[in-house]
Amino acid sequence: MKFSIDKSEFQRGLGRIQSIVEKRNTMPILANALLEVTGKGKNGSLELAATDLEVGIRSSHPCEVAKTGSLTVSARKLHEIVRELPEERVHLEASPNAYLTLRCARAEFTLAGTTADEYPSLSNVTIEKLTTIPAAILADMIERTMYAASSDETRYNLNGVFVERIADTGKLRMVATDGHRLAYVDRELGDFESLGDGVIIPRKGLAELKRLVDEEDSDEVELGFEGNNGLARKGGVTLTMRLIEGEFPNYRQVIPEERGQQLVLPTDTLVHALRRVALLSAERSRAVKLELSAGQLSLSSDNPDLGAAREETDVDYDGETTSIAFNARYLIDAVSATGSKEVRFGFRDGLSPAELSPADDSDSLAIVMPMRL
Repeated sequence: MKFSIDKSEFQRGLGRIQSIVEKRNTMPILANALLEVTGKGKNGSLELAATDLEVGIRSSHPCEVAKTGSLTVSARKLHEIVRELPEERVHLEASPNAYLTLRCARAEFTLAGTTADEYPSLSNVTIEKLTTIPAAILADMIERTMYAASSDETRYNLNGVFVERIADTGKLRMVATDGHRLAYVDRELGDFESLGDGVIIPRKGLAELKRLVDEEDSDEVELGFEGNNGLARKGGVTLTMRLIEGEFPNYRQVIPEERGQQLVLPTDTLVHALRRVALLSAERSRAVKLELSAGQLSLSSDNPDLGAAREETDVDYDGETTSIAFNARYLIDAVSATGSKEVRFGFRDGLSPAELSPADDSDSLAIVMPMRL
């Protein structure tokens, strides 16, 4: 294997796979990136691939090929080296004993690698029907839901975001919950007939999908599901993921049928007030108390070891005095994820969950369960 490639192109491809390569030592080779060179001369191509056996990514990059071949080397170390190189063309050559020599300008590095046949085969996921969707809309949907997915490994069916097609509206819905909070968003994004009764995309797969659609040249992305696999494609980059098996809980029973009192608050004002008051909340519960009275919302926290905090803000409210307590982090996450200048805050009483949504979007909703003080 012998080829040369633009430093910026090589660095971009290596940067894309860093969050996928396996950090743990269960299979040391999963910390490696697979480099495969095909073609000839200036029409050559370098394929970079990485997997953790659950999520895999493969990208194609133009290069000038003198000799085809393949090799695996440490993904992190190779990325660190390339990142520090001058902005010149990078020349790489593999030796018969699986060492990779890298030259750029007057710098030279040699990395120990392994032969490509030792690398776990990436699942050749082929999904016949892919739906093309705007990257910005998909990125927004992920942003509004992924924070609410559970990180408790014992509740594996909550460790991701549930994607389904709503029969009544034909819209695509993403929904996530960890039992303490819930978030969903609906958007018109094609038919997605392959969804069936819905699929659960794992947190890591969704995080990689978010990185892909956030790239500067991302206008559209192709997305599809089949069986236990999901696939996303953007240009020369293909992301595959193994979906979570299991049944997502009936989240609809948590969504209130009737909305209670409604407040519209500036998002930034509410988030900053919550963060300030949370500084003196109890370490374990992170509890913040919200008290609504005529024309005023009061936020407070109390920590016997540290002290107390209180902040007031004017609101358009003339109902009865009501007190509700929440985990501050859950509330901050939900308000921040609305992505709007104003947030609609709905509530009924001190024991009912709060409903939060962008003031200008009725197809997005977050629910946060209250705490008992």
